[in-house]
Order: sequence, then structure tokens, then C-alpha cells
Amino acid sequence: MSPLLANIYPHWFDKVFHGADGPFQWANARVIRYADDLVIMARYQGQRLREFTESKLESWLGLKLNQDKTKVVNLAASGESFDFLGYTFRYDKDLCGRDHRYLNPGASKKALKAEREKIRTLVNKKHSHVPLPKLIMRINRQLVGWSNYFRLGYSRKAFRGVNNYVMSRLIKHLHRRSQRPYKPPEGTSYYRHLKRLGLVTL
Repeated sequence: MSPLLANIYPHWFDKVFHGADGPFQWANARVIRYADDLVIMARYQGQRLREFTESKLESWLGLKLNQDKTKVVNLAASGESFDFLGYTFRYDKDLCGRDHRYLNPGASKKALKAEREKIRTLVNKKHSHVPLPKLIMRINRQLVGWSNYFRLGYSRKAFRGVNNYVMSRLIKHLHRRSQRPYKPPEGTSYYRHLKRLGLVTL
């Protein structure tokens, strides 16, 4: 019921937001919503817009805003960012050194922490009995699904961090499950050895 209610109630907020007396008309504002998570975008976040949002959600619909997550962000200011649906949105310097910035969406710190935790649950002592090819297959499913969602924007840095974490977990796992100090085939690095076994790198 919770996801259903989370869509029914804010649906009416969408209606009044875009109505004749809503911020869409008098502030040229836009609202982006997924269930009960929403972002309001406007060139000027004035008192009138904040009062409209709070009154409609809390007084009219009887909902309660999460004040810890609710904030006004000026993305034009240096270092400002906001998180939405696992992504962190911010403006960064142009990669080619040109005199303008670009909007850069990337996996948030919370999303990266959750992915590392997921990998940790897949590669630990409880799975020492699992054949390595089968374990790598499970890891690959997790990596591919996660990367498909976070492929938007410039994801190279986040993906590199996940790759390094997976590699370090697997190397520790190989040493842990081996009675003797584990070594990859002669003349082959751990990276190449795990790649030959089918490990996906993002």
C-alpha cells in the first residue's frame, strides 16, 4: 500500500502545482517527482514558492515534510549539489578546459556505499565454498544492473572505485579460501586472471 499511497497523494500536488494559480504559472517552476521524492526547479527560490509547497503538502494534503532532506540549493554557487534517486547533481568545470561548467550527475556517496555493501555480502567467508566462476557470475549480475542505472553522466570515477573494491575483495577471497598462499598463473596479474575467469569491469 505504501508505494500506492506515495503516488496518490503527491499526484494532487502535481495538479495544483501546474494549475492556474500554481508556481508553474507565476514562477516558471518545474517539479520532478518519483513517488514521494520530489525536486522543484526554479530560477528564483523565493518565499512564495516555499510557502506554497509547504502549505499544499502539509496543510492541504496532511503530509509531513522530512526537514532533514528538505533544503534550498543554489547550483550556480561553487560546491553546491543535491542528491535525488541515488544521484548527486552538481556543476563541474568543463573537462576540456573551456570557460563554462556542465551539469554532472553521478552516483551519490550513499549509492556507492550501498554498492560496496552489496559486493561485501557477495564476497565473504560464507561463500568460500562457492566455485569461483559461479561467484564471479553473481558479482557480474550485480555490477551490470548497478552500472546500467548509474551510467548517466560522467560515471568513470565512480565505476573505477567500484572496480577497485571488487578486485580487492576477490583477491582477499582467493587468499582466504586457499590453504597455501594463493598466486595467479605465472606471468599473469590478478587483474588479467580474474578477467579471464569472466569478471566484468565497469
